Amino acid sequence: MKKKLIFGSIILALIVVLVWLGKKNSKSPIQYETEKPFKTNIVRKTVATGKVIPLEEVEIKPQISGIIETIYVEEGAKLKKGDLIAKVRVIPDEQALTGAKGRVTKAKLQVNNSKIVYDRNKKLYDGGVISKGEFEGFQLTYNQAKQDLINAQNDYQIIQRGYTGQGGSANTNIRATTSGMILEIPVKEGYQVIQSNNFNAGTTIASIADMSKMIFEGKVDEAEVGKLGVGIDIEVGLGAIEKKKFPAKLNFIAPKGTEENGAVQFKIKADVILDEEYFVRAGYSANADIVLESKDSVLSIKEALLQFDKKTETPYVEVQTGDQEFERKDLELGISDGINVEIVSGITEDDEIKIWNKTKKDDEDNNRGRN
Repeated sequence: MKKKLIFGSIILALIVVLVWLGKKNSKSPIQYETEKPFKTNIVRKTVATGKVIPLEEVEIKPQISGIIETIYVEEGAKLKKGDLIAKVRVIPDEQALTGAKGRVTKAKLQVNNSKIVYDRNKKLYDGGVISKGEFEGFQLTYNQAKQDLINAQNDYQIIQRGYTGQGGSANTNIRATTSGMILEIPVKEGYQVIQSNNFNAGTTIASIADMSKMIFEGKVDEAEVGKLGVGIDIEVGLGAIEKKKFPAKLNFIAPKGTEENGAVQFKIKADVILDEEYFVRAGYSANADIVLESKDSVLSIKEALLQFDKKTETPYVEVQTGDQEFERKDLELGISDGINVEIVSGITEDDEIKIWNKTKKDDEDNNRGRN
């Protein structure tokens, strides 16, 4: 009797297990949800990285070579045209100085000799011995000798002091050639500087710019430059100023690109409209949002719903035809903003689209448990 009870219990347990397994296998492993297409505005943008710089930056260079004796201003100071920036002390070249001194001595000898000749012929002219025309020739020679002496003395003073007696200290005083803010003073007192000439750009004493006129300078990829046009509106965001966009207008697109890391980049420039509430410093890193294409109220779906044929790469979605039953529908796509994509043809606004990458809740719970 006891054996029959044990045997019956085993059979009953097996039946219960078989029924439970049958119910479990009858369930679908994944219950797919659906979403409907919707109408929305889609804007396709590109981002150009770059920086903001002054529209015009002027480099101040000395008119004469020498040593920086005094610097009167600091970086960030606002100057007007003609304000004094620095003073240069001239260190004369010994060979040039000796040559100039010799020319002065020679000019003095010529003046003395011309004066003797002039005085002698003036007496002859006053006595009626020579004509007026002949006397005027001696007078001209004497006047030219005096002017040559003045020129030689001026040259000597310039080499020795950097300026002439008549010019004051104009050459040794470095003044602002335009109004604006000093961005940089790359020299210090005691630095040797070189004047600008045909063979040398000269030493920069300071750089000045009008900080109220700034431009964005950046680069865009060759795949997108063809969609841009001079005069379009863009928005510039600065890394140093969060949650603020500055409007700007594109004014330049480079006709020639440069290759960087295997991709061809084209330089662009845009006039930035500043806000008086914010002080924008030269050289801030910036990103420009540029609208390439936009469409209003177009039929769209989320890009995450798209699937692609493994052989043809044709985009498609699966449309619900019954309870957990779906049919493939090939699509023709329009523009995309990276989140939503325009549907040109293939489905209607009433279709229920399968969320194909939706995972089963039990699987998600199990994965969380393992982690």
